[in-house]
Amino acid sequence: MTKRTFGVIGLAVMGENLALNVESRGFPIAVYNRTSAKTEEFMATRAQGKDIKAAYSLEEFVQTLERPRKILVMVKAGKPVDAVIEQLKPLLEEGDMIIDGGNSYYEDTERRTKDLEATGLGFVGMGVSGGEEGALNGPSLMPGGTEAAYKELEPILVKIAAQVDDGPCVTFIGPGGAGHYVKMVHNGIEYGDMQLIAEAYDLLKQCAGLTNPQLHEVFSEWNTTDELNSFLIEITADIFKYIDPETGTHLVDFILDSAGQKGTGRWTVNTALDLGVPVPTIYAAVNARVISSYKEERVAASEELIPVTTPFLGNPQEFVQKVKDALYCSKMCSYAQGMALLRKASAEFGYGLNLAEDARIWKGGCIIRAGFLDKIKNAFNENPNLPNLLLAPEFKQSILDRQQSWRDVLIAANSMGIAVPAFSASLDYFDSYRRASLPQNLTQAQRDYFGAHTYERTDKPRGEFFHTEWMS
Repeated sequence: MTKRTFGVIGLAVMGENLALNVESRGFPIAVYNRTSAKTEEFMATRAQGKDIKAAYSLEEFVQTLERPRKILVMVKAGKPVDAVIEQLKPLLEEGDMIIDGGNSYYEDTERRTKDLEATGLGFVGMGVSGGEEGALNGPSLMPGGTEAAYKELEPILVKIAAQVDDGPCVTFIGPGGAGHYVKMVHNGIEYGDMQLIAEAYDLLKQCAGLTNPQLHEVFSEWNTTDELNSFLIEITADIFKYIDPETGTHLVDFILDSAGQKGTGRWTVNTALDLGVPVPTIYAAVNARVISSYKEERVAASEELIPVTTPFLGNPQEFVQKVKDALYCSKMCSYAQGMALLRKASAEFGYGLNLAEDARIWKGGCIIRAGFLDKIKNAFNENPNLPNLLLAPEFKQSILDRQQSWRDVLIAANSMGIAVPAFSASLDYFDSYRRASLPQNLTQAQRDYFGAHTYERTDKPRGEFFHTEWMS
């Protein structure tokens, strides 16, 4: 049998779908799974009749691949990835390459890249976004690590990636853990986006009294607009029309309000704190998922902590438009925070990120794909040194035109006792970023008072520090 062009280790749904995607683009592949029964099931069902060779040992798997070998590892992040790499290393030859396509922590990818480069092997840590459907039909791919290895992979990656008007949704992100770092921040933005949509839903339901069919109509209409056209808005509209076969009513109302997470949102917040970059919308989204898990406590508290509220007396149709405006402004803040974090990480870690390209490859395949990513791409193409998206002319004017609606929505939420942590964090970010003076002058005075931490003065040159004996 002819040698295989590409290999996939790990046949969970994402691994299977990526394997089928690669094969469908004309590349013969080999597959291996630690559990043979899973491999047999795949070969007897989805792989039947396709140019796919199954292997039942790693030795057999490696021998079926042409040189330089290209091996995609799709196993659980963390120790399982290290275990597979250690098993592969003695079987591979110089120039062969391993691609980690899972949601690995970027520091793990940095370590693996250095380790494998030292042995003459190539390594690519590649973020893959798009879920099951994207993996099968065309995901957004964020490969980083060894550039020489990427060049070997490029003919395959450009074929299997999602295709948009300005090219395939893949580019070489940068060295070391750059690919997984960008994927991590992508997921952080995704957390923010999802929480903002959930808050918009809550406001429309609780304040304006919209039913599920009406919510379906609103989100469907929003998905036709330049501002909010996106994958997440599209699937949200679909969710509101789905009827549960068991109860005959809308399924969304029977889903427990306790959200899970896999860690990438938390990683984004942690690295933002380490780098000193504010990401309050993303933090609010992570925190909202955490507090949602306290279901029993929240149910008990709802009987005792009764808010003082004011009934909503506004015009429902006008409120729908205001929520739309507030959602768009808040989304801009979430993306602005994510891109600012990428800019700082690029400088700190030497990634050399191209923020316009990062936005471009998110236009198709991935979970946060949205119409306004083209505007983000253009903003960074026009000014690669743009410090914050909110200062790009188009985005700046969009917020200025909509900020009254944004503020009105938060007033309505607060009056009715509806928590909108991501909407609030986004507006706080905007209001803090746009202010020339913040009250941290008092914070610095307090720090100097109790800890002699010193302070700078507004009437002296920057870089001169002073201390006061406040009790004298």
